[in-house]
Amino acid sequence: RKAFNHELSKLFNEMWDMDVNRLMPRKDYTLDLQGKAGAAQQGDRAVQDSAPRHLFHNVNEEHLKSIQTFATFISLLDNYETSTGVAEVVTPEEIAENNCFLDAILATEVMKLAHEYLLKKNLAKPSLADFKRQLYDIWFQLYARKEGDRPDSCGFEHVFVGETRRKQILGLHNWVQFYLQEKRNQIDYKGYVARKNTTRPDKDDQVLSIQFSWKGSVKPIGSTFIGVSPEFEFALYTVIFLLDEEKVKHERVKIEEYELQIVVCRHGRHIGTAYPVLLSTSSE
Repeated sequence: RKAFNHELSKLFNEMWDMDVNRLMPRKDYTLDLQGKAGAAQQGDRAVQDSAPRHLFHNVNEEHLKSIQTFATFISLLDNYETSTGVAEVVTPEEIAENNCFLDAILATEVMKLAHEYLLKKNLAKPSLADFKRQLYDIWFQLYARKEGDRPDSCGFEHVFVGETRRKQILGLHNWVQFYLQEKRNQIDYKGYVARKNTTRPDKDDQVLSIQFSWKGSVKPIGSTFIGVSPEFEFALYTVIFLLDEEKVKHERVKIEEYELQIVVCRHGRHIGTAYPVLLSTSSE
């Protein structure tokens, strides 16, 4: 079992402390964890529902939408066709939205810290315009999820919006998308997946493992940061992605009190998927 990466833990804790846009539990949103999720397999149509109510009891949406990085992020969530195998059509308006979002996050201290770190490692160019192009390529450049298929996917869509393939839910590791889908009754939260050493998560926890159904399929376990800003997740995953060429990366880090394994998979020059795993929960 790998030791914690102290250098990355230090960097990510600095980012966490600088994440002024992060929403705070009980102040900006309240969770309703309810029951512990039952056993489920990927592709199940129906599972026991241990949570009759929504996971997000409330979110201060006015506050959320008043923050530039969240507002520009939310505008991207409806730009994708979630079923894989269906070619994505990217309009000039959507390209402009992608650029607005990148401009917003690049102005934050969190992304500046990530850029500085990558510069020291010779993994990014000094100019912000070059760094922005690099981020665009990693996150927004379309590719085919399966070999030889139409360009139907990109890192951003997979990680933040979610995709479906036959009876599977792919990705969808973002709390804002989860909240907005739940509000529209598109997502059904089924319960939390507990860590082995704790009886149940706390409603102030800012990393959760949960079970839910979406578009007719069940995700047996999905983990996600809660409350964090989009720039925090972007910075975290981009740093790990750029550190080396490994196809699948598992970095063990400590952020705040959370012992995490951050998983980042690459799809050529692009992000395939990225998510946090709470250590001592059963595997993803």
